[in-house]
Amino acid sequence: MKEPLRADALLYELSVEGRKGVSLPKLDVEETPAPQELLREELPLPELDEATVVRHFTLLSQKNFSIDGQFYPLGSCTMKYNPRMNEEAASLKGFRRTHPLLPETMTQGALALLYKLQESLKEITGFESFSLQGAAGAQGELAGALMIRAYHVSRGDSRRNRMLVPDSAHGTNPATCTMAGLIAETIPSDSNGAVDLAALREAVSGEKGKTLAGLMITNPGTLGLFEPNIAGIIKIIHDAGGLVYGDGANMNALLGIVKPGRMGFDVMHLNLHKTFSTPHGGGGPGAGAVGAGELLKDFLPGPLASLSGYPAAETYTFFQPSSSIGRLKSFNGNFGVLVRAYAYIRTLGRQGIRRVSEYAVLNANYLKALVKDAYPAAYGGGKPCMHEFVSSPSFGNGITTMDIAKRLIDYGFHPPTVYFPLIVKDAMMVEPTETESKETLEAFARALNLIAAEAREQPELLKEAPHNTPVGRLDETAAARKPVLRYRPV
Repeated sequence: MKEPLRADALLYELSVEGRKGVSLPKLDVEETPAPQELLREELPLPELDEATVVRHFTLLSQKNFSIDGQFYPLGSCTMKYNPRMNEEAASLKGFRRTHPLLPETMTQGALALLYKLQESLKEITGFESFSLQGAAGAQGELAGALMIRAYHVSRGDSRRNRMLVPDSAHGTNPATCTMAGLIAETIPSDSNGAVDLAALREAVSGEKGKTLAGLMITNPGTLGLFEPNIAGIIKIIHDAGGLVYGDGANMNALLGIVKPGRMGFDVMHLNLHKTFSTPHGGGGPGAGAVGAGELLKDFLPGPLASLSGYPAAETYTFFQPSSSIGRLKSFNGNFGVLVRAYAYIRTLGRQGIRRVSEYAVLNANYLKALVKDAYPAAYGGGKPCMHEFVSSPSFGNGITTMDIAKRLIDYGFHPPTVYFPLIVKDAMMVEPTETESKETLEAFARALNLIAAEAREQPELLKEAPHNTPVGRLDETAAARKPVLRYRPV
């Protein structure tokens, strides 16, 4: 008697010798053999019909979480719903089929969009100039750090190589400093989750101030709190001869309300894919636009779009800032993401942009209130949070934050960000975004509160979760050290 067919065999073990999904026309040119270095005899291509291929990828997609199907409360990731109108705009032939090597005379529409997006971002943030070169937030970060370094070197002050980074910062910040040839130095948080001003003053005092390049800071911070001393912090850095870089990952809390350029930030990147609505799960696509104030605008990565001959004969062209750090990528930004961002801004308008942040903050505070008894905020006490909040759940019974996250999957919700920021023990970081309804937030809160009860009464349910997924609880240590990167039939 044959063993029953494994369910995953219906997804993977599908090849049948001689089966075809497409018939190619007869060659009307001489046949050329494929390069031998590209062929792998031990990895033959499957032979499949078209329907099987379609079902394979459709079934795989149905096993995945997606923002179109579930709530994604990933803290610091801003996984908002992405309007379909933005996708339509990015798919317009004139944008989608424009080759990046076409001359400027044949790409005036694309250049006009880049220029108008730059101007929109300047208005939203209060910066003097914007570059759209960066293809990711990390590239935007790197640009900011390189610009600060280039500024000091241009003044003959190459000693300034220390970059101060709060201990609650995104993990990319210290890595960015290292890549830019700077030394990252941690500044601790105080008991309220804000920057410790005494430690900051000590780090820039005396001779240490002469080696200060600047400060990298996120505001609101990763704890979901607005930095109450931001004006004083920026003054301390400026008085010591340093510059201030703003990590714009949390700009979703500030749109239309606060302009970082007016607060005194010298340079800042924006995650256009997060704040300005592009699907970005799984590592991309992204766009890390960079805004700069008066001191650093000439150091922006280029090229930038410019307008001349207005209004009689509008002409758009590219130019390179006079002291530019150069390009961040081969062409002119991640153009599809830039189209989506511009469509998003134009659709919402000035009042709509402000409402984005108002609703994001409202949703976060409503959700925080619904779960406050079981999941109290780690910092901030009873004060309002911004667009996200961080809890440090503790139920005993050996239950960890990871157990809570895995159990949430059984309730049909993507887990929040866990174990970040690092200054919060067993952190659970929740960002609902502005696009979620009151009903969704209440359903998520009910699931969290039910899990809290399970943690006390039936801890084994959490320890063995998830129970309703194609793949159960993984050995995460083994997965990290000995990853299995392809399907292996048993």
